[in-house]
Amino acid sequence: MITGPLVPCLVILLLARAAASAPSGGSPACDVPDQDVTLGTRLPHVAQRLAKDEPLRIVAIGSSSTAGAGASDLAHPYPARLAGYLHQRLQTSPIAVLNKGINGQIASDMVERFQRDVLDEKPDLVIWQVGANAVLRDIDLSVNEVVIRRGVQRLKAAGMDVVLMDLQYTPAILERAHYEEMEQRLARVAADEGVGLFRRFAMMHELLQQRQVSMSDLVGSDRVHQTDFGYDCIARTLARAILDAARMDASDRRNDHP
Repeated sequence: MITGPLVPCLVILLLARAAASAPSGGSPACDVPDQDVTLGTRLPHVAQRLAKDEPLRIVAIGSSSTAGAGASDLAHPYPARLAGYLHQRLQTSPIAVLNKGINGQIASDMVERFQRDVLDEKPDLVIWQVGANAVLRDIDLSVNEVVIRRGVQRLKAAGMDVVLMDLQYTPAILERAHYEEMEQRLARVAADEGVGLFRRFAMMHELLQQRQVSMSDLVGSDRVHQTDFGYDCIARTLARAILDAARMDASDRRNDHP
């Protein structure tokens, strides 16, 4: 089990298909309906890279559920698994996913390191997992929304595709008074700014309510962070969402230029 802060600049560069190996045979199925997979927007920079079989560079920035708290080793946080699933689907395009998660951070902490950990890396896509620690610490959500909105605007201005990742559906989050408000604020920022939203909260809820997956399958004993299976399912679903959004953009461009 990983303990303590993880190295924030861990780079996962996929060079072999083995990194995308499935979880152990005893794991439950990660069966997420299509309506819970969509990002709600296109990813033009990703689409352009994939259309030319060019290297795809992704930065995953966030707090402990990006860094991988609760994972059994460095191969199991969601960014590592995401790299594996994308490589599995895109065998002709080199994939690099950089894990820039740091335990315990809130939106303002992450924005402070955008230059070093995001902009200087020149990614095609930024996945920003944010909001959970604001809920857990009862931070002013109106202020937090302003910080997130300005951060998204900064990333967009730098010419990157952006996807926000919302809260995890876990006991510790569900006990807090304002988790629904945080969900609404994240959805509003994504819609207003025209960026993607990966609905992790809805995805986990759907698995629990309709797919016969237990909370202990998805969430560890700390009641906050995902298990290896939980991280893997998030990565598997996010890979589908990214590729669907990239294909949507490619299709639209073909329709615009017959």
